[in-house]
Amino acid sequence: MARDLVVKATCGADDAERVNQAFTVAAAAVASGARVSLWLTGEAAWFAVPGRAASFSLPLATPLASLLDAVLAGGSVTVCSQCAERRDIMSSSVVDGIRIAGAAVFTEEILADGVQALVY
Repeated sequence: MARDLVVKATCGADDAERVNQAFTVAAAAVASGARVSLWLTGEAAWFAVPGRAASFSLPLATPLASLLDAVLAGGSVTVCSQCAERRDIMSSSVVDGIRIAGAAVFTEEILADGVQALVY
């Protein structure tokens, strides 16, 4: 049985390989049958806005929009509430299925039994 996985992406297009790795690991874990929660913090919060993931490009990498779709199809995606607020990202302006939540929810997820947390 696969463990639950929480992946926290802390960067955006400013660190393309690192953010791509976070999305890739989250999508691969979903494909393997793990319960996955992907958190978008800092500049990664922008990828919750429609069209932003599609505009991201990294040579030889699976398109970020496809990875985001895979995680949304089998897991959950959350934007940090403070990160969203600092960028004027509202719950009405994010991709369908993405929620905005704060540190208390993140802490609850990572402290649950059997959870592996990764930060990129």
